[in-house]
Amino acid sequence: MTREVDPIAEIRAAGDIPRHVAIIMDGNGRWAAERGLPRWRGHREGMRSVRTAVETALELGLEHLTLYAFSRENWSRPPEEVGALMRLLAEFVDREREELRTQGVRTCVFGDRERLPPKAVASVERLESTTAGGTKLQLNVAISYGARDEITHAARRLAGLAADGRLDPAELTPADVEAHLYTAGWPDPDLLIRTSGELRVSNFLLWQIAYAEIYVTPVLWPDFGRLEFLAGIRDFQRRDRRFGGVTA
Repeated sequence: MTREVDPIAEIRAAGDIPRHVAIIMDGNGRWAAERGLPRWRGHREGMRSVRTAVETALELGLEHLTLYAFSRENWSRPPEEVGALMRLLAEFVDREREELRTQGVRTCVFGDRERLPPKAVASVERLESTTAGGTKLQLNVAISYGARDEITHAARRLAGLAADGRLDPAELTPADVEAHLYTAGWPDPDLLIRTSGELRVSNFLLWQIAYAEIYVTPVLWPDFGRLEFLAGIRDFQRRDRRFGGVTA
């Protein structure tokens, strides 16, 4: 009788598991178009993949999982699609909030909340307060986010400190910049996964992914499941991470 191999145990035995995985969730619209469905249906199906990704991250014992849900550039999409996305966001948050709390998942939403509709803001705030005690996984969700805007925001704050005489520009360090990013206090992503096969980072965590390993899969986000996530982890384990140095 053949004994079934536990893929999680296999991965743990194979090498290091990343502390922090970030995912650019791409391909919802293409998934819907291939099936003759409205784009919002692709976004709805993509919500299932979010749940699967969180469950897999918990199985792996990741510390952080960061998901790129909605960029600042996405506001330029047709109003009906943006409206559907905001409704789906509130629906997903309200449906999953208690389960995330039970599973020990702390959730942090980062980006420009001022552009979100009031109902979406209220849902996000309830999500963060409900899950604040989670210790097994921190789920970070980028909404209305752009990395250039994040870095510009940090630069403005640093310029203000310099103008007030609380910071000497000549002494500015990368740690000072990091302290004013939305992600301050989080480890940088070890692995960046992009779905749908596109070879770009789309203004996502430009500072933080300086030394991240990048794994691109042709799988569209609604079809991205546990096996695809684990394939990304296995690929990461085969990399030789030198951080600009050389291997002895």
